[in-house]
Amino acid sequence: MARAAVFNTDPAAQAKNFEIQGFEYLHVVDLDGAFAGRSVNGLAVAAILRAVSIPLQLGGGIRDLASVEAWLGKGVARVIIGTKAVREPDFVREAARLFPARIAVAIDARDGKVAAEGWAKTSELSAIEVGKRFEDAGVAAVIYTDIARDGLLKGLAIEATAALAKKLQIPVIASGGLASLKDIERLLMPDCAKLEGAIAGRALYEGRLDPARALALMGKAKAQLRMPD
Repeated sequence: MARAAVFNTDPAAQAKNFEIQGFEYLHVVDLDGAFAGRSVNGLAVAAILRAVSIPLQLGGGIRDLASVEAWLGKGVARVIIGTKAVREPDFVREAARLFPARIAVAIDARDGKVAAEGWAKTSELSAIEVGKRFEDAGVAAVIYTDIARDGLLKGLAIEATAALAKKLQIPVIASGGLASLKDIERLLMPDCAKLEGAIAGRALYEGRLDPARALALMGKAKAQLRMPD
C-alpha cells in the first residue's frame, strides 16, 4: 500500500478504454478490500461491470461464500480467492464445487513462499504446495504473482511461473512485473506454451506497452497455432 499510485480516478472509464483497445478479459483487484478482508470498492466494481461487456475476474477481500455468490450474481465472470486459499483450502474447494469453473486461486509469492492478507503476511508454503491442493477441485485458473516484481516493471518471473504450470493441471496465468513487448515475446516462446495468459497493469498505464502491438503479436501467434501442418 505504501507504493500505491493512482493512474485514473474513473475505474469504469479505464475499463472501457481497455475494452476499446481490444483486450478480451479484465483483471480487477479491490486493493483496499484485500487489506480489510471485505469488499471496500464495490461501487467502483459495479460501475465497471456496467461499462464493459467483456468478462471480468475480481479479487480482493472475498473471503466468504455469500460474497462469492453475490459477485457472481452481479456479473463477475469469476472470483479470485487468495488469502482463504492459503488459510482455509476447504473454502476454495467448496466454492469451486458450488460454482464450477468460476473460481480462480491467487498465489502471491515472496522469496518462494506464499503471502496472504494483502501480502502483509508470509506463510511457509510454496506456490506448488498451494496449487496442488486444488488439482481436483474444479478451479478455473491459478494466478501466480511474484510480489518482488509486481508494479515495478522488472519483467515477469517466467521461470518460476512456467515451473509452476508444468507441475499443475490447472491453467496458470502469469502476473507481476510485465514491462514491455519483450515480455509478450517471451510468453510466446515454447517453454511458456502451457501458460494460460498474463496480466498487464502498470506497463499499460505508463505507456510502456503498446496495446495494439501486443495484441497483434498474440493474435498472430494464435493464428499460427490454428494453421494446419
